[in-house]
Amino acid sequence: MQQIIVDIAISPEEWIKFYEGVASDVHTTSRDGRTVRFPARILSKFYLHDGVRGSFRILFDDSGKFSSIERL
Repeated sequence: MQQIIVDIAISPEEWIKFYEGVASDVHTTSRDGRTVRFPARILSKFYLHDGVRGSFRILFDDSGKFSSIERL
């Protein structure tokens, strides 16, 4: 199992693009400097009135398949 830690700040206006299907992936940089891309749907349970904000640990298997996400 591998992990990355990302800091996310998605406004409600940006989030609506994911909700409407205009965008599907989040592109960001992990704390260790890697560029990462993952499906926005994995963040949906963290959406609040001010969007999605915070630090998250994303776990994935050795083949790069998503396993789980948690807010730090």
